[in-house]
Amino acid sequence: MNNIKFFFIVVVFVLVGRDTWADNGLKDAMGKDCLIGVAINQNQSAGVDPHATAIIDKHFNSIVAENCMKSERIQPREGFFTFMAADQFVRFGEQHHQKIIGHCLVWHSQAPSWFFTDNSGKQVSREVLIERMRKHITTLVSRYKGRIHGWDVVNEAIEDDGSFRRSPFYQIIGEDFIELAFKFAHEADPNAELYYNDFSMGKPGKREGVCRLITRLKAAGCRIDAVGMQSHNGMDYPNLKEYEKSIVAFSKCGVKVMMTELDLNVLPNPQGFGGAAIEQNYEYQQKFNPYTEGLPEEMKKKTTARYMDFFKIYYRHRDKISRITLWGLHDATSWLNDWPVRGRTNYPLLFDRDYQAKPVVEEIINLWK
Repeated sequence: MNNIKFFFIVVVFVLVGRDTWADNGLKDAMGKDCLIGVAINQNQSAGVDPHATAIIDKHFNSIVAENCMKSERIQPREGFFTFMAADQFVRFGEQHHQKIIGHCLVWHSQAPSWFFTDNSGKQVSREVLIERMRKHITTLVSRYKGRIHGWDVVNEAIEDDGSFRRSPFYQIIGEDFIELAFKFAHEADPNAELYYNDFSMGKPGKREGVCRLITRLKAAGCRIDAVGMQSHNGMDYPNLKEYEKSIVAFSKCGVKVMMTELDLNVLPNPQGFGGAAIEQNYEYQQKFNPYTEGLPEEMKKKTTARYMDFFKIYYRHRDKISRITLWGLHDATSWLNDWPVRGRTNYPLLFDRDYQAKPVVEEIINLWK
């Protein structure tokens, strides 16, 4: 009788536990080790998409703005700041108990054109650009002081070979523009975490260059809490061993590691495509858009397996990783539908076009469970 009673108790415990986990989200499984975040657009932060809000509330504990905090949106004209969308984003995060990430303070690709020129169209001096950068960072960071958990201070400043990208910031100010940006951000909010963020971080040359940058920033007395590995991954890139080496290498430099813009491009790409530079723009061809009616079952299995390759790496190194952020909430709103080829139907995220969790979500939860 005692054995039967014991068996009954075990069965009930297992079934209740299973039901409990079935009701839990990603943040419930992973939250003890790291933040699990998502980039959201302005419709989502406005709260007008209740299906999106439900996913955010259940699965995520951190949000980042997809576009509304970039400098071309915040300061389209010199001295004219537009905070409406950013304010709405921050309020949404606070109302939904999210750790809020600011993205991004200094980036060459989506900076307003006036930032680097004077009224006559000539390139500004080093002193003028430093002051413009200081004013932009100070104004933005100070506005949300105490409300933003951390900032992507500088975005994509290192080339794949480890050298400095010859952006206007680099050409006009020099290598120390990164140190200055970190110092301006820290002065504006001493309690906010500060990050360096870049793509193709699994490449050995870039890994070495970013490690040199971390060392340089620390030697200059800058606060740097983490390095963001953007992780715009594909079915055959990056090399998993090199990608994992970068997680270890950045950790050894004395910072945490974050996967900041995670997605999975499942479509075939044009010849010459690489990295995540948004300037890449290829002509539409049907061969680059083969799954307009949905992914075949075999391809669904392959994407699940590929995603799990990455999440198994994250689980192994969960002591080094402070945040994993998906770059988009569900497939229909992913930037990969229009980049690097406009008008495609891509399937890069954890939730499908009908807001349904893909099977990989349960696999990730079970991995952490």
